Amino acid sequence: MRVLAHFLLWCAGSAGPETQTTEAERECLARYASGRRRVVEIGVWHGVTTSRLRAAMAPDGVLSAVDPFLTGRLGFSAQQHIAHQEVAKIKNGQVRWLRTNGDKASTGHERVDFVFIDGDHSEQALRADWNAWSGLVEPGGIAAIHDSRSTPTRDIGDAGSVKVTHALILRDQRFEVVDVVDSLTVLRRRTEL
Repeated sequence: MRVLAHFLLWCAGSAGPETQTTEAERECLARYASGRRRVVEIGVWHGVTTSRLRAAMAPDGVLSAVDPFLTGRLGFSAQQHIAHQEVAKIKNGQVRWLRTNGDKASTGHERVDFVFIDGDHSEQALRADWNAWSGLVEPGGIAAIHDSRSTPTRDIGDAGSVKVTHALILRDQRFEVVDVVDSLTVLRRRTEL
């Protein structure tokens, strides 16, 4: 559905927020974000997953919601408006909105115990996001990558996100894979090397 048409339907209450994550992926993310205090999501879109992460994190947690929220033809970002409204429905912790790209958002950011990377899926962008954030994940912390693998119903083997996951992320000795659900790969930062 076109962005403006969906936005108008959402405003009228005839359409909900959109997401590219599956319910199983969102449940998995919420399980690993449960009780975490410094949570980051790169790639917010309409805030569906952001809302789940906010609900799951610790009551005193801070969620950094990172997205460039590009401005549309009418001079505003419909996605940003929807995301802000949807995430505001969840009353847990705090949300810090960072309107920028994933790698730029890491500059000066404190260490984190959970990061979900679901922004730009190009090879260059995911490589930059991983290089920027992986070093900020505390030992025992979680890094989750969306669209990191094909599924039986969705062949995305040529996607940049899949290529970088296999060439770089799965080879990063600082992390171990702890779960895979649909196209999602969940890794834990090792406490020792």
